[in-house]
Amino acid sequence: MGLSNPIHIAFVLMLLLLVFGARRLPEMGRSLGSGMRGFKDSLTGEGENEALSAPQPEHVVAAADTPAATPLIPHGSEPRTPAA
Repeated sequence: MGLSNPIHIAFVLMLLLLVFGARRLPEMGRSLGSGMRGFKDSLTGEGENEALSAPQPEHVVAAADTPAATPLIPHGSEPRTPAA
C-alpha cells in the first residue's frame, strides 16, 4: 500500500503526464514550489522584506491583458440573460 514501490511512482508520473501534458507539468511544479516556499516563509517570518522589494518577472501577464473568458453556448441555442 502506498507509493513506496518505484513502479507505483513511475505509474503516477506517467498518469500525470498523460492528464496534464508535458507543457503544463513544469509550470505546475514551479507554482507548487513557490507556494510551498511562500508558506514556509510565512511560518518562519522570513522573506517579508524580500517579497516586497523583489522585481516582478517580465513573463507575468497582468489580468487586464488577458481576454475575458466567454461562456460556452451549445450550438443552435440562444445565450441566456439574467432576468430583470
